[in-house]
Amino acid sequence: MNANDNVVIVGTGLAGVEVAFGLRASGWEGNIRLVGDATVIPHHLPPLSKAYLAGKATAESLYLRTPDAYAAQNIQLLGGTQVTAINRDRQQVILSDGRALDYDRLVLATGGRPRPLPVASGAVGKANNFRYLRTLEDAECIRRQLIADNRLVVIGGGYIGLEVAATAIKANMHVTLLDTAARVLERVTAPPVSAFYEHLHREAGVDIRTGTQVCGFEMSTDQQKVTAVLCEDGTRLPADLVIAGIGLIPNCELASAAGLQVDNGIVINEHMQTSDPLIMAVGDCARFHSQLYDRWVRIESVPNALEQARKIAAILCGKVPRDEAAPWFWSDQYEIGLKMVGLSEGYDRIIVRGSLAQPDFSVFYLQGDRVLAVDTVNRPVEFNQSKQIITDRLPVEPNLLGDESVPLKEIIAAAKAELSSA
Repeated sequence: MNANDNVVIVGTGLAGVEVAFGLRASGWEGNIRLVGDATVIPHHLPPLSKAYLAGKATAESLYLRTPDAYAAQNIQLLGGTQVTAINRDRQQVILSDGRALDYDRLVLATGGRPRPLPVASGAVGKANNFRYLRTLEDAECIRRQLIADNRLVVIGGGYIGLEVAATAIKANMHVTLLDTAARVLERVTAPPVSAFYEHLHREAGVDIRTGTQVCGFEMSTDQQKVTAVLCEDGTRLPADLVIAGIGLIPNCELASAAGLQVDNGIVINEHMQTSDPLIMAVGDCARFHSQLYDRWVRIESVPNALEQARKIAAILCGKVPRDEAAPWFWSDQYEIGLKMVGLSEGYDRIIVRGSLAQPDFSVFYLQGDRVLAVDTVNRPVEFNQSKQIITDRLPVEPNLLGDESVPLKEIIAAAKAELSSA
């Protein structure tokens, strides 16, 4: 690297910002330009469905860095600017205002966008009381409409849908949550964990309806507001506010148009490079081969974005990056903290540590004798211990995992001893 090297980062979310500041912290001396179409100061997204929506956080408290930190680190922040094309031959990105920025290294941190509800096109999608939750503007609009005794219909039983439902219940709204799946959190948790969260929400007052498909909407006479949600089973649900959260689509169009390999994300190698070695990708938009799980994955999480950003900074500055860590996720609903580590896909059994009747347990997902993932509810110590089990692939004794008379740290110590003697 030298003082004339140019790094352009496309995307001003967490991944992009962390790459920029990580480069400076690692000794990068060249130019850094951070480009994104958002017009607000880069900010954290997870609190939008939690503290911010509940009115317990301000926009300023969500900033990833203070506004003056960018100039202080000689990072040029180009907000409100869209990158429309990549010219790989000239090593330039083309901006919406016609400018071209030269790069020696290009980092795509383009993130993702909410998966659209197929039946919510036209006037429905433009209605002020029909929203997805991805941006600060979305959260502000929703927060203004969290009015006591009003009727909220949430479409989608994933993390966002459940977190929004919990916040709305606390605002004394009447909440109905619809999910096409047979249970909430079906894609990411085992049936007992889904049952725990369904019970938790129903006890709080949420009307959860699984196996329910939305087929349309009723609109006000002026076509400005949604007045009811229509379901395939004939149910009509009057609504003052509708929020849809049915997944994320990675923003790969820029990469695809530039001829980069795309497959449910921008495909990258172990060095974070795309099919063009001068272009890297990071965060929600990046698909990579996990060494831990020996399969291709795309992970939507804050910890993954942070880890990959640090890896890019280390690689570009000629340093040795850390080994892959187990991915982890979290969700706060009511006063319950759910923390999950690992990827449970492919598990063939679960072991419960604690009682599912109380908000104080861990669920281990196993494939054979290997622990693939762990869900912990209000057990932060076991969560941290579980990260070690999965990252280090420790051969813990499965029969002991459900026995609370044996501390998890002792199970881990025995597994380490077995590894060292092998």
